[in-house]
Amino acid sequence: MKQLKLIAAAALLAATAFSAHAADQEILITPDLTYKFDGVATTTDSLLSDGTDVLTFTGLAAGWYSVELSVSGNYVNLTSASINGQLPFSLVNGSKTTSALFEITSQSPFTLALNGDLVNEKLAKYTGQITVSAVPEPETYGMLLGGLGLMGLVARRRKQQQQ
Repeated sequence: MKQLKLIAAAALLAATAFSAHAADQEILITPDLTYKFDGVATTTDSLLSDGTDVLTFTGLAAGWYSVELSVSGNYVNLTSASINGQLPFSLVNGSKTTSALFEITSQSPFTLALNGDLVNEKLAKYTGQITVSAVPEPETYGMLLGGLGLMGLVARRRKQQQQ
């Protein structure tokens, strides 16, 4: 009976450890806006001025993030995108969904730079969506495995004491 309770407790602990994760954060992209995750935005320059639009996102702590970027446009030729100047995304024919993994090394905001040119200045527009998901650090998995190992050791010792 004690073993059954111990196994049930270990299974419950393992199940709760795997279900803990940060929620995805989706931000709809409109050109030349500075975004915060509370939805506040301020308008700045015109569409793809000097061939680049830069969007700034704040509110993320330092750590690893998985980013999925989806951009589509009309009368605009988007050629590439980068986050904090690294991990360039290749955008084919102005429409692309792609993903990458990157690290924010400080509490500072991260920037998404979209590069391209306008096919028709008066009709040009683009829209997009970016999804940012927190990625567990390797230490998290190490602690999980260490805890499961300790639970196994405790179960083994109790089994030996009962014999």
